[in-house]
Amino acid sequence: MTDQSTPTPPTTTFDSGIPAPEEDYSLTAGTDGPIALHDAYVVQKMQQFNRERVPERVVHAKGSGAHGYFEVTNDITRYTRASLFSEVGKRTEIIARFSQVAGEHGYPDTVRDPRGFSVKFYTEDGNWDLVGNNTPVFFMRDPAKFQHFIRSQKRLPDSGLRSNDMQWDFWTGSPESAHQVMILMSDHGTPASYATMNGYGSHTFSMENAAGEKVWVKYHFHADAGQHDFTDEEAGAHAGPDPDYLRRDLRDRIAEGDHPSWTLKIQVMPFEDAEGYRFNPFDVTKVWPHGDYPLIEVGRMVLDRNPDNFFAEIEQSAFSPSNIVPGLGLSPDKMLQGRIFSYHDTHLHRIGTNYQQLPVNASKAPVNSYNQDGAMRYAHSDGQPVYSPNSYGGPVSDTERGHDLTWSTEGGEIGRYAYVAHAEDDDFGQAGTLYRHVLSDEGREHAVTNIVGHVGDGVSPTIQRRALEYLTKIDAGLGAAVAKGLGVADGGEPAGADAPEPFGQAAGQGPAVDLRESETAGRA
Repeated sequence: MTDQSTPTPPTTTFDSGIPAPEEDYSLTAGTDGPIALHDAYVVQKMQQFNRERVPERVVHAKGSGAHGYFEVTNDITRYTRASLFSEVGKRTEIIARFSQVAGEHGYPDTVRDPRGFSVKFYTEDGNWDLVGNNTPVFFMRDPAKFQHFIRSQKRLPDSGLRSNDMQWDFWTGSPESAHQVMILMSDHGTPASYATMNGYGSHTFSMENAAGEKVWVKYHFHADAGQHDFTDEEAGAHAGPDPDYLRRDLRDRIAEGDHPSWTLKIQVMPFEDAEGYRFNPFDVTKVWPHGDYPLIEVGRMVLDRNPDNFFAEIEQSAFSPSNIVPGLGLSPDKMLQGRIFSYHDTHLHRIGTNYQQLPVNASKAPVNSYNQDGAMRYAHSDGQPVYSPNSYGGPVSDTERGHDLTWSTEGGEIGRYAYVAHAEDDDFGQAGTLYRHVLSDEGREHAVTNIVGHVGDGVSPTIQRRALEYLTKIDAGLGAAVAKGLGVADGGEPAGADAPEPFGQAAGQGPAVDLRESETAGRA
């Protein structure tokens, strides 16, 4: 990339040279309908992106994890018929993996970054994977932009170095990122321990009970030890001497019998509320205010056993949002729909065609499938027919137990649409509420300091100006405080910049962050 005064950029194309129709919106059936499989551009972007790195994960490369169990503590059968929630006291074996988003295998654990929070439940109806983060929102709402976002958080193509300019260029060009950026630039961006880090499904999901009644849900894991974060200074102090600090802390706690635990809670929205709700409830850049949909306790997750072999049990563990058991379902959230394809596809590439036969990924329930052969295939079905329909006793579908949890759409012409606008939809409102009403006075001070350090580190004057405009839309006081920290006089240029070329110059990671119960950030 050169200075922003460069000539008109070239047209984006497929790798075949064909002009691309759109970068920001997937092809959907109507404004809120499902993404079309024949959206070749989005599908090909995903497929190529999923194969960019070998052998570590493209994102969430550095992770830690452990085994444990989930125990139901409250009856929610009025909402779901899922077997793992069938009775109070029921236990289900699990494995959990916590991870960084942008850093590679050797990256310091305490560097500012969102954290992955994924749990595999080995249920009697197959594996359910709840694949989320330590934040209740995300940077974008359409998977067409995901690859661009991740690349902006990684490394420059010419130098192989990280660039804050690249990050702020993407964020300020994507206003829907404001809520997540404010969380990242708070102390929640630098958790002090995986054991004291909250987790979220982030997306809107669905449930169905035995009577066929459906609701929309959001999942929240609250650390029973309370949420604790590092300041930027504390995080930096650990990064050099002990780059595996969070991994070591988790393993030591479990080895010493101090078993980390989380309380799983859900928010429940009646199915019919979604259409008329004050903002789009399927927009993953938003939270549902707890005043509208209070938290309901479900159960307790405990991690009590470290892996015996890190590679076999943690590196080869594979989580996919497409693993949904009967009684649980998806939603019109476009980011979630994109992940349904992307995760399984990338595991096929990274670990192999038969990755679900690896012990850590294998279902505890019987597997009867017409899939066969492929590299590293181990389990098989003897002489079972390899086609369907057949007359020789091959497996048959169970439309009652295994039926899809669906919803209606308005239909309409297939096209590329933004989310349907609701009365109170906007990109900066919840981010401003987070800053003004959720963060403490100290948390706001830390957030300003963190942003000043990050946006002042190797970010070009043009992008700094855009960042100040972006932050001012979140909160005028925030914008003014950051401008003061950058030494920007009224109408002046940000201080200290020789207008570096953003591509070709390295920029540091910048300071760490602080977040206080971001899930409540939508509370008015």
